[in-house]
Amino acid sequence: MSFELIEQLSLPGSETRPNEDSLAVLEAAALVMDGATPLGPSLLPGPSDALWIAQFGARRIAAHLRDGDGPRHALKHALADAEKSFRGLARAPVREKWQTPCASMMMAVEVGRAPPRMRGMRAGDTGAGSRASESRKGSKIEFLWFGDCAALVGRDGEVRLIGEALESRKAEAERARRIAREKNISAASGINRPEIEPLLRAARNRINSGKNWLFSPDARAASHVSRRTLAIEAGSFLLLASDGFLALTTDYDAYDVIGLMAAARTKGLTALMRELRAIEESDRAGTRFSRFKKSDDATAVLLRVD
Repeated sequence: MSFELIEQLSLPGSETRPNEDSLAVLEAAALVMDGATPLGPSLLPGPSDALWIAQFGARRIAAHLRDGDGPRHALKHALADAEKSFRGLARAPVREKWQTPCASMMMAVEVGRAPPRMRGMRAGDTGAGSRASESRKGSKIEFLWFGDCAALVGRDGEVRLIGEALESRKAEAERARRIAREKNISAASGINRPEIEPLLRAARNRINSGKNWLFSPDARAASHVSRRTLAIEAGSFLLLASDGFLALTTDYDAYDVIGLMAAARTKGLTALMRELRAIEESDRAGTRFSRFKKSDDATAVLLRVD
């Protein structure tokens, strides 16, 4: 079994900010990562700490998969890489958790085959050496995720949603609506406004505790990743996406999950991205759809399982 790449697309939410999403596609694995927008000064060199963690994470997970790791070992090793690299690069210590670069993630890996060969990858890393892979029995796909990236699995008009994006995005929309009402500001005014940023910092201070784990420079996160394994028939389609793309379903009610998968296959991701931005442009102030910023980075990967 292998993944046939149909289309991949990643767009920034604003022309004035870097795209803090990332993706990787291998022969029998794919992932998307969504760096959490920074809430203060950068600790790392480069355009954005969120961009660094998303690109570093995707690159290192893919490299470890290519070296023969199974999905959980690849994640564990990539998190350890991130922890080590962050310690070496950080210009100042983390004093509050909100300063820690972190990312949501959705990864899909076929676990019943030989180690995947690198096929086409954004910001690739060749890696080095080899490791014994985890035991791989049968042809199943293992999904691992943090945060509100998600995957849709579709075949014959049926679609399964992997992840908690629907619940988390509805909760965030309600929070944006409540804060806008309390502070008497636009619901899509941007997260770095002085009325909003302290509240988001307080929320992000809860990362990597309880159930709030994300991909970050903390190797302990490997023990807290969400996992699900599915037997998936050849001919099925996979759509992996960051929450910025999933907003078509979770925030804007343009499609249900069945409709979103069908539209991805028939219209294509480029057309869906245009629809997404048109909706956001028509509601710049967040009057109809409450959210913390007008547009978010949006990433999607459409694959066929053969």
